[in-house]
Amino acid sequence: MNRTKRKIFETSMNLFATKGYDATSIEEITSIVGVAKGTLYYHFSSKEEIFNFLIEEGMKLLQNSISIKIANCDTLTSKLKAILLIQVKVMTKYEDFMTIVLSQVLGKESRHLTCRKYVFDYIDLVEKIIRDSIDNGEAKDNRIDDPKILASGLFGITYSILLYKIKYGDELNIQTIYKQYEKIIFSQYNLK
Repeated sequence: MNRTKRKIFETSMNLFATKGYDATSIEEITSIVGVAKGTLYYHFSSKEEIFNFLIEEGMKLLQNSISIKIANCDTLTSKLKAILLIQVKVMTKYEDFMTIVLSQVLGKESRHLTCRKYVFDYIDLVEKIIRDSIDNGEAKDNRIDDPKILASGLFGITYSILLYKIKYGDELNIQTIYKQYEKIIFSQYNLK
């Protein structure tokens, strides 16, 4: 991605997260980036295309991070811990991106459906990891009755982290957050 496209991308992400998609205009994006509308349209055909690109790239980053991290894990517990840690890191490092995803996943407009599709694809990936681990005998003593619920719940943690940050305004410490959720999840499912 060249410098101009990256600046358009990052500016749009910040504006979508702070003002909302509807309240952000192409004029505002071009003004902050310092480019003409024609330059923006050279890289993106519309605000919707910027949004779709942002969601696609961010969710690919999350999925790729999970795939790389679990490649060296040999138990369901180690895979779930890796997934949890990646999600906490993504939430703290890419807060604007996650704010957009979490604010746009509900609704009936095109961008909501696009966002929901990517979130569901991610949850499906986590569910597959859980199911494969169960099928491979990596979860013998665990109380996992429904991998769909666990996969959805793991993603739901990102909502609770964002709500915590909004309510308390605290800086998010990755290890503190991870350790708290690790206690909750892993004791619930008898994962050690």
